[in-house]
Amino acid sequence: MTTETLHARYAHKIKTAEELRAILGPFPRERRAIMCHGVFDVVHPGHVRHLIYAKGRADILIASITADRHISKGQYRPHVPQELRALNLAAFEMIDYVVIDPSATPIANIKIIQPDFLAKGYEYNANGMPPRTAEEVAALRSYGGEIVFTPGDVVYSSSVIINANPPDLKLDKLQVLMDVRGLTFDHLLRTVDNLAGHNLHVVGDTIVDSFTHCMMIGGQTKTPTMSVLFEKRTDFVGGAAIVAKHARAAGANVTFSTVLGEDEHKQFVLDDLDRAGISVNAFFDNRPTVNKNAVVVSGYRLLKIDTLDNSSISDDILGRFTRCISSTPAEAVVFADFRHGLFNRRTIPTLIRSIPPGAYKVADSQVASRWGNITEFEGFDLITPNEREARFALGDQDSGIRPLASQLYDKAKCALLILKLGERGVLACLDSDHESLDSFCVIDSFAENVVDPVGAGDALLAYSTLAMLASRDEVQATILGTIAAGCECEFDGNIPITPDHVRERLLKIRDRMRYSEAS
Repeated sequence: MTTETLHARYAHKIKTAEELRAILGPFPRERRAIMCHGVFDVVHPGHVRHLIYAKGRADILIASITADRHISKGQYRPHVPQELRALNLAAFEMIDYVVIDPSATPIANIKIIQPDFLAKGYEYNANGMPPRTAEEVAALRSYGGEIVFTPGDVVYSSSVIINANPPDLKLDKLQVLMDVRGLTFDHLLRTVDNLAGHNLHVVGDTIVDSFTHCMMIGGQTKTPTMSVLFEKRTDFVGGAAIVAKHARAAGANVTFSTVLGEDEHKQFVLDDLDRAGISVNAFFDNRPTVNKNAVVVSGYRLLKIDTLDNSSISDDILGRFTRCISSTPAEAVVFADFRHGLFNRRTIPTLIRSIPPGAYKVADSQVASRWGNITEFEGFDLITPNEREARFALGDQDSGIRPLASQLYDKAKCALLILKLGERGVLACLDSDHESLDSFCVIDSFAENVVDPVGAGDALLAYSTLAMLASRDEVQATILGTIAAGCECEFDGNIPITPDHVRERLLKIRDRMRYSEAS
């Protein structure tokens, strides 16, 4: 029985090309080395036979894997991130060393490492040598290396295996990420304890989310009209207001600035936020408070009725907002843009200029179904769009998820991008060096019993912002934001997530990891 992690046990086998060149010595050498290069997203029996054959041809076997950002077999590939793929291969006794290749092809690493042999599967020579393989052969011959082709009596496809039944690796991915970054659950739990007391100013559109529950009676015989019986209606404060409530539930001191209409929803919002302990700057306008009313029948959303006015706020109200933002002390200012009149191309530059110097700047722009663009919040410290919003902003429906994140990061000029991928979890882009092996981190969703995924992004926005204030660690912020989002998915309606929710989920994940390591 052992609790030693995969990283602790096998990371010593993972080397850079330069480290391998120093270990192996110059070519030619007494102990011969052979290199196998590939994605190795899911290691299957065909891979194993290929590696065994290669090991039989030389003294030292090097497994080379393509870095995540250069894999283009599908928008969401690789399924297994590079650190875990490297450790999986390092765990094989036959493999002496593993290298993560930061380039799109192995040519540069072949020239640096200078293996005696490069092993390829038989399919690369069965019907004539492909141009890329010919380039590899030229690189080998430049110093005296050779190519060998392994027998191909068993051939499997990683893509077929993954598409048929994707393996659940969320615990493995998280464990490797934490090991590589030097994080423990004590670090995460300590950050959760330190969320309270930070001063946050949330600015954005308030939405009242209503659920009108009905029972199906039937339909008209003469017209295609459904008939339902009213049972009850439940109202929740949503939009930017629920971001403020999540932050307040986490223990932050929250000021919330918004626009409300002079209607029946105004007092409901003000009373709800007052009970939550949030300081509200409400600017009243000649428009309705945004209300989105879903008619629910037997658990299904039959119809949604929106009451709203998306026209821009007046110059007078814009001036009040700017004075309020500039005069409110805050460690972080969060712009939660739902594109219902407060944020638009005219107002955004003015609102940004009013942010106090030194405040951590955060933006979330949930506008994929309306006009708007997350890149309008240029130069922010943190942005948290979902995939659809990212593609909308870039006019890009084709790129893989990592190139998409890289392009958005560069165009938005942000410091941290957390790209929400729905049930797939998140991908975070941590810096502008997209060629770096540490530029991205991937975290799967930890939602267990999904009841209502709408609103998960609001919990992520609040908790990732507070975690950055508490830890100044982008990876911790991404993990805790993702955990909070998963917790929110398990509630029906907008229910504020508390540190206890996040703490309980972290402890459950930790216990599962320890069980899997010890078994």
